[in-house]
Amino acid sequence: MRLLGVLPLLDWVAVFVFFAAWIGYAWFAKRRADVRPSVLASTNRWRRQWMLQATQRENRIVDAAVLQALSSSPSFFASTTILIIGGLLALLGTTDKASELVKEIPFAARTTTLIFDLKLALLTGVFVFAFFRFTWSLRQYTFGAILVGAMPEHAALGESPARAAHAERAGRVLGLAAETFNDGLRAYYFAFALVAWFVSTWAFLAATALVVFVLYRREFHSEVLRLLRQDLEADGPRG
Repeated sequence: MRLLGVLPLLDWVAVFVFFAAWIGYAWFAKRRADVRPSVLASTNRWRRQWMLQATQRENRIVDAAVLQALSSSPSFFASTTILIIGGLLALLGTTDKASELVKEIPFAARTTTLIFDLKLALLTGVFVFAFFRFTWSLRQYTFGAILVGAMPEHAALGESPARAAHAERAGRVLGLAAETFNDGLRAYYFAFALVAWFVSTWAFLAATALVVFVLYRREFHSEVLRLLRQDLEADGPRG
């Protein structure tokens, strides 16, 4: 009961809505992709197509270059996230000065140092989660690169079922890497919503709803999704 008294009721409701929206949207997006392909699901089909093409190539330098380019994104975000976490931890050590500085902002909420600490701790936890997802994505891209390097030559595979099996396995690993990277990016989006809590609780709730709306529009109703689906439906999987 003492813990519940730390924050006003509206703030607890906002925190609950924040995590419910984050977890709930992740669950919804995964289930919705089975009915209406998302950007991630559509690109996963292209990854399998890519791996099918890779099995036909004797020289896979191009594939290695593309894998390196793909793995650079989670590497960059993991490094950036470490810097953000370091800055937030440093800020936690000077919360008295930081909270006083925030109070000087006209539209910022007036809170106690303890509540300010809780907000910073929660924001730090979101970025710690993002860091773990980015580093796991980076490792999965490494596993995918190993599978591409271990593919037998086209002369050995031919048009046997093993060719499709190799492509499916490698494409699935790369798809998992992309999904994990997407989890990290989603954490960044919700971190921006959490920043709005320093302004006001209502701004926090509005920002959470806005983030969910933006994510849904981009994953299920974006122009790039329409193009990806058109090309797949027009060309069909080639193998």
